[in-house]
Amino acid sequence: MNKRIVGIVSGTRPEIIKLAPVYHALRRYEELCVLWVHTGQHGDMAADMLRSFGIEPDVQLARKGSSLEEFSLGCRSQLDALMATQRWDLCIVQGDTESAFLGALAAFYRRVPVGHVEAGLRTYNLERPFPEEGLRQMISRITNMHWAPTERARAALLREGIEPEKIQMTGNTVVDAQQWICQKHGIRREGDPAAGHILVTAHRRENWGEEMEQTFHAVADIARAFPGKRVLFPVHLNPVVQRPAHSILQGVDNIKLVAPLDYLGMQQALVNACLLLTDSGGLQEEAPTFGVPTLVLRHETERPEAVEAGCARIVGPSREAIVREATRLLTDSVAADAMRKVANPFGDGHSARRIAQAVMTRLVVSTEAATVAA
Repeated sequence: MNKRIVGIVSGTRPEIIKLAPVYHALRRYEELCVLWVHTGQHGDMAADMLRSFGIEPDVQLARKGSSLEEFSLGCRSQLDALMATQRWDLCIVQGDTESAFLGALAAFYRRVPVGHVEAGLRTYNLERPFPEEGLRQMISRITNMHWAPTERARAALLREGIEPEKIQMTGNTVVDAQQWICQKHGIRREGDPAAGHILVTAHRRENWGEEMEQTFHAVADIARAFPGKRVLFPVHLNPVVQRPAHSILQGVDNIKLVAPLDYLGMQQALVNACLLLTDSGGLQEEAPTFGVPTLVLRHETERPEAVEAGCARIVGPSREAIVREATRLLTDSVAADAMRKVANPFGDGHSARRIAQAVMTRLVVSTEAATVAA
């Protein structure tokens, strides 16, 4: 039997997390040949992540150059050569990274259908987040199968003129990944949720400079106001983040600055947190699974479902707003408990199964039906 070839292109840590459940779900079908293509990004972090999910890449591209431009040229060339030598039936990408865009673009030029996991996220502000907002909008223009994580994402695609039959609301595979990893590695909360630490992450390029410094001053203010509360801050390796983080926060007794955590470490840190301060999109989706109240350190979010559901609040990179809202949640147990009790609005843990079934319907079932009809 001729198997249908499905290529999954990923490079960054978040992509691996959200595509791993799709990979495992697709691999259950004998009619499919599933190829994992790693673009060479995120180095050891990506390798650790792949091992955590039991994935061995079928194709490992070489990362060329140090700049984004050099990486893009090298990755695009290698993807095109790969698709030229082996005809794919579908190329799957996730989210809004450079690797997702390059995978979709290479497939488009080779007339390979594109499936987009987590389609339809929008801020409609090309500067925030940059360049992700532009990349995901461009990916949508050349996608054949849009897997929207929420009804809001589906509605955004419809407003942009995407045909309804090309869109499927699946939920977000990040919840599938959390459930899989927690079960496999025994990740669970230790003790009273209110007694946990404050978890901080910050790295978005649109906040670099003065706004990031404002954020770090707010973290210092909170730590000093609550000396009995431990603050855990895995600091991004970029010097633009490292320098102000250490300059402002080093020496505050109850703040622990650590190297970036791997996925397992971050999930354990998240499940043990009483409060999350973050500008990360992925953590906004993951925190509700563990009932962690979240303050979003951005001016806007393409994941408003968490805010609307009541488990997150947007405070922006504002020292005053961050301190005010964090103080409220640390002193008002009723308000904090209300945010903890909200169910995750992003998924139910079955998103990957829905995507795999959609792939089977398109590549195998509909093809077989067309053959019979002929």
